[in-house]
Amino acid sequence: MPTLIRPALAHVRSRIFDSERWAPYQSREDDIIIATYSKCGTTWLQRIVSMLVFQSTDPQSLAENSPWPDARFVMPVERVWAIAEAQRHRRFFKSHLSLDLLPLFQEVKYIHVTRDGRDAAMSLYNHRLNLSADALALRDKVSLSDPKFGDPYPRISGSPAEFFRRWVREDPAGNANELSYFHMENSFWAERTRENILLIHYNDLKSSLPNEIARIADFLGIGLPGSLGPKIVEAAGFEAMKRDRGSLLPPSSSAAWGVDSDQFLFKGTNGRWQDAIMPDDNAFYEDRAKMEFPAKLAQWVAHGRTIITEPREA
Repeated sequence: MPTLIRPALAHVRSRIFDSERWAPYQSREDDIIIATYSKCGTTWLQRIVSMLVFQSTDPQSLAENSPWPDARFVMPVERVWAIAEAQRHRRFFKSHLSLDLLPLFQEVKYIHVTRDGRDAAMSLYNHRLNLSADALALRDKVSLSDPKFGDPYPRISGSPAEFFRRWVREDPAGNANELSYFHMENSFWAERTRENILLIHYNDLKSSLPNEIARIADFLGIGLPGSLGPKIVEAAGFEAMKRDRGSLLPPSSSAAWGVDSDQFLFKGTNGRWQDAIMPDDNAFYEDRAKMEFPAKLAQWVAHGRTIITEPREA
């Protein structure tokens, strides 16, 4: 059995996430947990890890093969763990929880993807703006039935600039404290020297995809025989992901995931915030990043491996 370094240090429940849903987790020594803040490249990493695990570029349903325990609106927690226990391939889980909200095991591999908060916020705005009526109904059901909230899931209104102004000060969905972007990044950075934790940056996936895939494969102890490596690089490209979206995000999961697959994999670009947010809000973000992050983490979040070559050694 894997060695438990420590249990979750806190339990947090929002309208979307509930860290208590990880309580039934029975770890396996080769488990993989992909944990990111929302819209930071989670699906991208799931696709890459899926191809490495199955040693194939054939599209695999991420909704079926990569359980997401902390999501309250996808399926009952008992079903999540029944699916996970029945899996015989190397398991790879999705999470949007900070590391301190997850149990930490010595042998389990944790991969965290970082993205500039301004890019993540713009992508989150687009995602929430395009939530379908069915998706909103699922979120309403959770929020209305929870005594902590008791009201409908908050709707998005206004411009990207208005959304960002609220996001950088107080998350519009109430995902503050341990569920905030700033706490998430700090939680993984604090544990970055552990050999079973890998930090990846969205910028590097875009600029150096072959190198990053090789890093991930090496971290997971998975070989890339023959021509498989170049095939995985091609299949992990954004256009290929858009092409294969129907298999990766099947229609049966569209209501839970929130938007149609074309919107879920929207643009994948960085820098859209530069023409969308106000200068004073950008200054507020930069000041908050300096206040909340150690200097090296602030550099990592903004630039990735072009500045911090190896986070574990920073």
